[in-house]
Amino acid sequence: MMKKSAFEKMVMQQKNKNRGTHNRFLVTINILGSAGPIRFVVNEKELVSGVIDTALKCYAREGRLPVLGFDSNNFLLYCANAGFDALSPLEPIGSFGARNFVLSKKQVNSSKAEPQSELVSQKSSGGWKAWLHKSFSLKILSH
Repeated sequence: MMKKSAFEKMVMQQKNKNRGTHNRFLVTINILGSAGPIRFVVNEKELVSGVIDTALKCYAREGRLPVLGFDSNNFLLYCANAGFDALSPLEPIGSFGARNFVLSKKQVNSSKAEPQSELVSQKSSGGWKAWLHKSFSLKILSH
């Protein structure tokens, strides 16, 4: 019997470890107010709350601004190309069939005790289109 090389042993160990794992995939998370998305690999069975936690840690590790904090309970995750319903923190991330997400901080509305995300509040106040229009009109009027 021939001896196995160290590399062959390592490959065999890795194959044995991966037999019980689930599919993994790359997610892209856009964070409102940040310059660009965060990308990392997740297990399809990982809960949404775990994905939020990982995104916050990656965001902080990269030294991005604005500073968000580490409490995943203060954030909501949305499918980037779906409606305005936040994903349930107790659902597996792979059950949504999406790879692109938007992370926003929860906001507490003074008239309601129920938290509301920045995504919804920006939509109701006019959003980026209104801001852009307003900023252009101010530049035209000031000259």
